[in-house]
Amino acid sequence: MGVADAVPLIDQHCHGVATADVDVREWLSEAKSARRHPFRSLLGVSLRRWCAPVLGMESHAPAEDYLWRRAELGWHEASRRLLAAAGVKHWFVDTGYAPGPVTTPGLLAELGGGTGHEVMRIESVAETLSLTAASPEALLNGILTQLHRAPVIAFKSVIGYRMGLRLPTVPPDRSAVVQAAGNWLRVKESRLTDPVLLTWLVHEAARAGYERGLPLQFHTGFGDSDLRLSEVDPVCLTDFIRAVPVPTVLLHCYPFHRNAAYLAHVFDHVYVDLGLTVPFVGPRAGAVLAEVLELAPFDSVLYSSDGNVLPELHFLGAALWRSYLGKLVDSWLADDVLTPADAERLVLGIGYANAARLHRL
Repeated sequence: MGVADAVPLIDQHCHGVATADVDVREWLSEAKSARRHPFRSLLGVSLRRWCAPVLGMESHAPAEDYLWRRAELGWHEASRRLLAAAGVKHWFVDTGYAPGPVTTPGLLAELGGGTGHEVMRIESVAETLSLTAASPEALLNGILTQLHRAPVIAFKSVIGYRMGLRLPTVPPDRSAVVQAAGNWLRVKESRLTDPVLLTWLVHEAARAGYERGLPLQFHTGFGDSDLRLSEVDPVCLTDFIRAVPVPTVLLHCYPFHRNAAYLAHVFDHVYVDLGLTVPFVGPRAGAVLAEVLELAPFDSVLYSSDGNVLPELHFLGAALWRSYLGKLVDSWLADDVLTPADAERLVLGIGYANAARLHRL
C-alpha cells in the first residue's frame, strides 16, 4: 500500500453529479465542440484505466464497452460506486453551476459517504437575486445578507471569467455600485459582467469571509473557452492579495501552477489547489505536483477534484492524486529527501489536514 492510499480526503472544491444518465463523452473536455474523439486524451485513457474496474470491468476496457456498462448500471449505481471509491470524508460543493439536474451537497455525500458542505459561488448568488430585486439597494442588501448569513463553508468567485483577475485593491464607491446595480437591473441581463459590481462583490465577499473565518476561492488558470488564459494567471491577483488578508485559495492554476506556488510561498494567507488539473493531466499529475511543491509550503497545498456532472471526475481526481503523489513521495523517501514521518505529514496535510485547519473542521 502506498503512502497516500489510506489517507481520508477533503475534496475542498467540487460540483454535483448528474441525477440522470448523460453522455460521458460531452464532459471529457473543456471545449465547446466534440469534433475530436474525447477518449483520445490523457483524461480519456485515465478514465478507462482507473474507472472501468470500479464499474466491474477490466482496466483499459474499450470506450464503447465502458459506455455500455455505465448505461447498464444507470447514473445512481455508477455514481455510488465511483464516489464511494474516492475515499472522501468531506465534500465542499460549489452549488452555483448546474448545467442540468445535479446532486445537492447532501445527496452527493449520501452517494459517496462522508459529509456535504456548500461553497457559495458569489456571482451566481447575485444573478439569482437580480431576478426579483425591486431596486438596486434591495439587490445589494440581499447580497450582503447572503454573504454574512448563509450557512456555507467557503466563498468562490469566477471573476476571472468575467473581467480577469487584475482586481482593484479597494472597493468602488457606494454611489458607483448603486448606479451599476441599477443599470444591470434595467437591461435585465442574466449574467453579471459589470466590472464595478463584480469588484464590489469580491471585496464584500472578502470582508464577510474575514469576519466569518471563511476562505475565498478563485478560479485561476485554464477552463473552458469563455475565459482568456492570459487574464487568469494567479499572479494577476498579487496586488489584491497583498491588500486584502482574507484566506485565499487559488483553484486549478494550470499552466500557472508554479506562479500560484510562488504566491503561497510569499503570502501566508494563500493556498494552492490544483483541482481539475489532476484528472486532466492524468499520469503527468506527479510532475505537476512536484512543480507546485518546489516552492509552495507543504501546509499551503490543498486537494480537490473539481468533479462536475460525471462522478468519474470526482473519483479520478482522488485516484490519480493518491497514485502519483504517492510515487513522488516514495521517490523522495528513496533519495533520503525526507523521513517517513515527514512523508506521512505531507500527504495527510495536503489530502485532509490543511483544509480541515483552514475551514475549522
